[in-house]
Amino acid sequence: MEDSLARPLSPAGLSCYVAISQFLGLTVIAMTGAWMGQFRGGIAWQSLLQFNVHPLCMIIGMVFLQGDALLVYRVFRNESKRSTKILHGLLHVLALVIALVGLIAVFDYHRKNNFADMYSLHSWCGISAFSLYFIQWLMGFSFFLFPGASFSLRSKYKSHHVFFGIFLFILSIATCLLGIKELLLFSIKTTYSSFVPEGILANVLGLLLITFGLLIGYILTRDEWKRPPLAEELALSMDFKNLTEGESPSGSQ
Repeated sequence: MEDSLARPLSPAGLSCYVAISQFLGLTVIAMTGAWMGQFRGGIAWQSLLQFNVHPLCMIIGMVFLQGDALLVYRVFRNESKRSTKILHGLLHVLALVIALVGLIAVFDYHRKNNFADMYSLHSWCGISAFSLYFIQWLMGFSFFLFPGASFSLRSKYKSHHVFFGIFLFILSIATCLLGIKELLLFSIKTTYSSFVPEGILANVLGLLLITFGLLIGYILTRDEWKRPPLAEELALSMDFKNLTEGESPSGSQ
């Protein structure tokens, strides 16, 4: 109780940066929807508009929700570690499900219209990002949520989990940028250089995606904004280590 009272609810500046990131993320989603609706005819599943499901779902899942999942440990600093882990995992699951819908949409659209699959750099990066994201979730669940992983294994894997989490977020944004460029070249190749409204909107969308990624990265890399362990978590962590590794508190590093 005394520990929770002594800890500030949020470090100076963190809430402001998180709020800006959410505004940017929602703006990116809204602009993607506006692009698909205003210039690409809208969104539907059983028509030529099925393709438009793909960019919207991928940006919602692989960018916005993935970014929010990475922020969980910064935002919910005073909640229990287990609750925060569960929320972190659930957001990643939701991102995977929505992204899967987007993948199904584009592959089904290609099949119905006899278009080739998996020939562009965008598609290679996209399927790699989704596959690695799924593997990353499975590994995270196995090490951090599924009971049984030893303390030493969790400690050794944690740095890799954090690194690949940030790497996959960057890869997802880069893949979206490739997709934006590819769609523009397919749809308005002859007029793109004339600064047509669709091209300007898509370019601004790309810049906002980069800004969103930079903001999330800034929040994640500020050491003073990292979630410090609660006193009871330190005690439980030590107990767990003793049980799984057979070590005494005096022998810990």
